[in-house]
Amino acid sequence: MIVDQSKTNAQRFILAYNEIDQSLRAIYNFKRNITFSDMIRRAVPLNSVVRKYEDKLIDYARLRNAIIHNSNEEYIIAEPHDEVVEEIEKIANMVTCPPLVINTVAKKNVLTIRGDMPIKDVIITFASSGFKSLPVYSDGKILGVATAVRIVEWMGDRMKESGNIDKILSSTPISATLHDVDYNVNFSVRSEKLSIQQALDLFYNNRKLSSILITKSGNFAEPISGMITVADVMDLNKILEDYE
Repeated sequence: MIVDQSKTNAQRFILAYNEIDQSLRAIYNFKRNITFSDMIRRAVPLNSVVRKYEDKLIDYARLRNAIIHNSNEEYIIAEPHDEVVEEIEKIANMVTCPPLVINTVAKKNVLTIRGDMPIKDVIITFASSGFKSLPVYSDGKILGVATAVRIVEWMGDRMKESGNIDKILSSTPISATLHDVDYNVNFSVRSEKLSIQQALDLFYNNRKLSSILITKSGNFAEPISGMITVADVMDLNKILEDYE
């Protein structure tokens, strides 16, 4: 939201409050008859910004009622402090126009591997690149994400069955370690419109999610334009914390 410095603190507070109220109702289709405080409580599992500022937003609902008289926003009976106004404006900005992942923490020029690459070569690629997860493509389409942890688990299962692990690693494609259930469990593909808040919510609601791949429109058949992993969650939170 654009801050109008010519307005009073009370006017700026009410404007930011209404921005939050209208945006959350529109995003999550909350009915008009539920109160702001009830809406905030319902949005906690849905929105990382609301989750972070839940208590303050509920306090601000009480403050809003103290600022205006008889629901008439033109009749101001109190003026909030500068710090309060600046904070609710910051929250409003994070709710209405959060920064995009692709413009902030997403890793660009993502290294990918082919689905038919032998597991042994993938292990060498992990060692030489320093990466712990690599997107897998086949015929121009994303198959999944190969991870060092998954490969170790897969190798352990094979070693129980056969002692000749080197031959198995040299002859088995990395696609053999991937599973159909991985999508939306261990990895997700999203568009470049993915916001930091939405990314945090994806990680929050699925503790097994390790990677989010970003393509132009969220299509599996598109090149990857960015990638984030669960290791980036702290950076995502820090950007929201510092967002103005």
